[in-house]
Amino acid sequence: MEVVNAIGRRKAAVARVYVTKGSGKITINKRDLENYFPSSILQYIVKQPLKKLDVAEQYDIKVNLFGGGFKGQSEATRLAITRALIKIDPESKPALKAEGFTTRDPRAVERKKPGRPKARKRFQFSKR
Repeated sequence: MEVVNAIGRRKAAVARVYVTKGSGKITINKRDLENYFPSSILQYIVKQPLKKLDVAEQYDIKVNLFGGGFKGQSEATRLAITRALIKIDPESKPALKAEGFTTRDPRAVERKKPGRPKARKRFQFSKR
């Protein structure tokens, strides 16, 4: 099997994933998954699509991540891994779609408007 690549985005985070046959090693920006995401919750988010299909020990995954915070980065990685797994085996799409892993979360930070301190917040109103 050759290298299968996919891209995932969430908020400002962008994850490029390269999946090859292997032993289940996940490398993010040349660092180990446990080293890059010390939080077990974020590690769980990244591994969700692999666990759903029971293929966690079959593929080596190399990830290039940039932008955003750690939560956005982990969810961008999950989307990219999901897209790569669907490229490898199109029959796995319904199982991953049922879990909601194929959906790109479109929510992003709302822009700041002029004449306001933030996007929706207003300056204190003074009657006199």
